[in-house]
Amino acid sequence: MIKELVKKARSYRRFYQNEQISEKILRELIDLARLGGSAINKQPLKYMIVNTPETNARIFDTLGWAGLLPDWSGPEEGERPSAYIICFLDTSISERAEVDLGIATQNILLGAVDRELGGCRIGNFTTEINNIIKIPENLKVMLVIALGKPKEKVIVESMPSNGDFKYWRDEEGIHYVPKRSLEEVLVKKL
Repeated sequence: MIKELVKKARSYRRFYQNEQISEKILRELIDLARLGGSAINKQPLKYMIVNTPETNARIFDTLGWAGLLPDWSGPEEGERPSAYIICFLDTSISERAEVDLGIATQNILLGAVDRELGGCRIGNFTTEINNIIKIPENLKVMLVIALGKPKEKVIVESMPSNGDFKYWRDEEGIHYVPKRSLEEVLVKKL
């Protein structure tokens, strides 16, 4: 059922690094993004597959991980992503694509969890990424999706009454994500 896939499509930040993801699967995930909705149907998003250990390591060094976990600098060697999908805006088609990006990346993550993979959208990266990927000027990096077989457990929990939305990890490394209740997000019924 779709609800179970949505609940599983969390941000996973630690992976079984040696479990490779084939180009075929990555292309299938990008195809799910391509099939999603697009504002005015302009379809300005483009994608790049990265799944070799050498390039993965170079991309990894440009990324910032988990802003709400300041004492954690990212996954250790052996727990890093085994692939990335880099999402671009083609500025020759449109100057904006935030809505499209949300739709596309959710489709990618839903497709990933359907294949027992996981991922994390990363918007914190250095400009060094452009030197690594060498793309035309009309393409602008919007997000990097880290992908792999999850090595961590992520639990969705009710947001505490004090409204603290910060995700956190317990002493065993289990990752907790507080979510507002349906009653809180539902404004009213007419």
